[in-house]
Amino acid sequence: MADTGKRLLIKRYASRRLYNTETSDYVTLEDIAGFIRDGREVQIVDLKSGDDLTRQYLLQIIAEHESRGESVLPVDVLNDLVRSYMTGKVSVVPEFLQQSFAMLRDGQAKVMENMTSLNPIAKMPGFDAMQAQQEAFMKAMTGSWPGKTSSGLEPSEPESNEDLAAIKRQLAELQDKLSKLK
Repeated sequence: MADTGKRLLIKRYASRRLYNTETSDYVTLEDIAGFIRDGREVQIVDLKSGDDLTRQYLLQIIAEHESRGESVLPVDVLNDLVRSYMTGKVSVVPEFLQQSFAMLRDGQAKVMENMTSLNPIAKMPGFDAMQAQQEAFMKAMTGSWPGKTSSGLEPSEPESNEDLAAIKRQLAELQDKLSKLK
């Protein structure tokens, strides 16, 4: 298994093929997107010149998702990005976006942290189901960005259909119990 804490080096050959130096095989843009979703830092370099092409390929991944109808960024945000690059002035937009995403990741970790057993509400019947639902919601909202779960561990594999069904069943039970309390 690959070390997820270390930056993954991808080399681009003259043929434009992308080579994973960790597993010694060729990869696609979709593979690279998967590595990133799994929490890996990726660096893509041109084998001949040594130029860092990471930014170019990450933008290409986003563009491909957009062209398939998977809206990544709202049109207003895309317009603002284009404007920030076209003004010729130094833009604060990249720094702002970086800080915003960092705050979102930190916020996700704090929400999960606050849902620990130290919280008196955790003793309420059905709390486990509510906590599992919150974790699934945060994972869905952030696209499985790396971050800590309530157990303090990195998120593992995506939720299976059985897990999702169990969460829904537990949520229904919790809602039923809450309605009986009223």
